[in-house]
Amino acid sequence: MSPARRIVAGMPATIVPATADRFDDAQHALSGGGDGASCQCQWWMMRNREWVQTTRDERTALFRAEFGGTPGPGLVAHVDDVPAAWVRVGPRTAQVRLAHTRAIAESSAQPWDDPTVWAVSCFVVRREFRGQGLTARLLDAAVAAARAGGARVLEAYPFDISVASKRTNDLFVGVLSTFLKAGFREVARPRPGRAIVELELRPA
Repeated sequence: MSPARRIVAGMPATIVPATADRFDDAQHALSGGGDGASCQCQWWMMRNREWVQTTRDERTALFRAEFGGTPGPGLVAHVDDVPAAWVRVGPRTAQVRLAHTRAIAESSAQPWDDPTVWAVSCFVVRREFRGQGLTARLLDAAVAAARAGGARVLEAYPFDISVASKRTNDLFVGVLSTFLKAGFREVARPRPGRAIVELELRPA
């Protein structure tokens, strides 16, 4: 997928795939506040019993290994050549915790063994770049990446902050209004403040 040019609060932004040569850029994006640096975007990649047994260094190694795969684990946004933000997007079957998170597993309309269902599950924006619309632009680029990767449906699990307020760190899954503006439709409401949304990218 070619880099996507975006405009963020008057500044040029470039959103590019997470390839092997961009691991350090992803690290910079993750280190700008919140839990990204310690999580290494591995929360959805393992079940909880595995999560509690891993160290930050082990998660970093697992994350690095993903950058050599196809598809890569996500996208990195640069603003003025600074790695500013990150989004995870890829086949849902690889994000194993999703199928073992009751509020999600019992409410998704899509079969869990279907590799054409992708998930956009994590956003990280460095503090100095927040409030500039980067999450929405990352989502647009994630949709394009999923479509290019052959996804049939793109699913996500955002919070509805009009119902329940959340700490910034808890909003790594995104905010419902951002997804609705991007054309996603709500398909389930497992909890008052938690929605499941999906976007059909091609017919079944």
